[in-house]
Amino acid sequence: MERGTTGYQVPISFVGERCFAFVPNPLPPEPPLLWDGPLNSVAHRASVALGRLAGVTGLLPDPQLFLYSYVRKEAVLSSQIEGTQSSLSELLLFENDAISGVPLDDVVEVSNYVAAMEHGLKRIREGFPLSLRLIREVHGVLLAKGRGSEKQPGEFRTSQNWVGGSRPGNARFVPPPPDQITECIGALEKFLHDTAAPPLVRAGLAHAQFETIHPFLDGNGRIGRLLVTLLLCHDGVLSQPLLYLSLYLKRNRSAYYDLLQRVRTHGAWEDWMDFYLRGVEETANQAAETAGRLLQVFQKDRAILSAQGRKGLSALKLHDILQKQPVITVPRLVAKFGFTAPTANAALRLMTEQGIVREITGYRRNRLFAYNEYLRTLNEGTERSS
Repeated sequence: MERGTTGYQVPISFVGERCFAFVPNPLPPEPPLLWDGPLNSVAHRASVALGRLAGVTGLLPDPQLFLYSYVRKEAVLSSQIEGTQSSLSELLLFENDAISGVPLDDVVEVSNYVAAMEHGLKRIREGFPLSLRLIREVHGVLLAKGRGSEKQPGEFRTSQNWVGGSRPGNARFVPPPPDQITECIGALEKFLHDTAAPPLVRAGLAHAQFETIHPFLDGNGRIGRLLVTLLLCHDGVLSQPLLYLSLYLKRNRSAYYDLLQRVRTHGAWEDWMDFYLRGVEETANQAAETAGRLLQVFQKDRAILSAQGRKGLSALKLHDILQKQPVITVPRLVAKFGFTAPTANAALRLMTEQGIVREITGYRRNRLFAYNEYLRTLNEGTERSS
């Protein structure tokens, strides 16, 4: 259904140039979404996929092991949408105090995203409500250091921004002026707690509305994508933060931006929700498949190491560590995990011989070892675009 514009234009002046900003109407959409027919079927499939994801990850011996790297994969993908060049491998190298092959700001930006995500999820687990205060906190962590740190971290903007173009006059989209941010974002906060709409639907509507309001000077895309997962965890749809849409949005970037704009100009909420729910279904199925594949990898490799008898004991201990940190160094094993250098080297040598880990620097000193199949599986989709 096309409702016509879902807000109104207000005149603004930018460096003497008269143009217009868009102020969205509060959610929910009016008239209400049409759920009869295809959209209802897509919503059902998305819910089933989320249930499957919860079931598969429940089979993992420790879901936190999967979460450690999966959260980092999302951080890389969400940041890549904004133009960074950091890969998952490079983020893991950075976290191991190793030199990566991309600009430091890119890796710091992704590392900030991990910290922001973990902060938001921690606060929700502590019982903190999903609120404007929490969103500002998460944003403050996201822009705490590196690129964007000068753009009002943790504060809603007090100046005009725009999407695309070099100025509001030639921009693709101009969000609300700063004096209307408080009213717009306050209405969105109220909708976040409107239980009349199911959480999965509310998250999709809220994401589109957040991107339209664009309340921060920087980081709106990353916070808007994270908002979906935070809401689903807050409302108990997800017990673990395992649904992230960034890979789907990265692969369908043009359609994503076009559909957001059609919501504003034509009120095409059903088209947007169809796209979003298909993304939830696809992403949940991919995450469930990845978790299942990793479980098989863990079981296969433990069986190989267990068959080595006594000499495999240290390698089994190392395997437990690599499930959480798939890139490791001997000094880190000694400093943080109680290995001696000879024991760590012997375990890594055995796992290298068995094809479980590989050395990724080619150096004689300061060597880095990666859990080969685990990292390859997680890296899927995070490769830099050519």
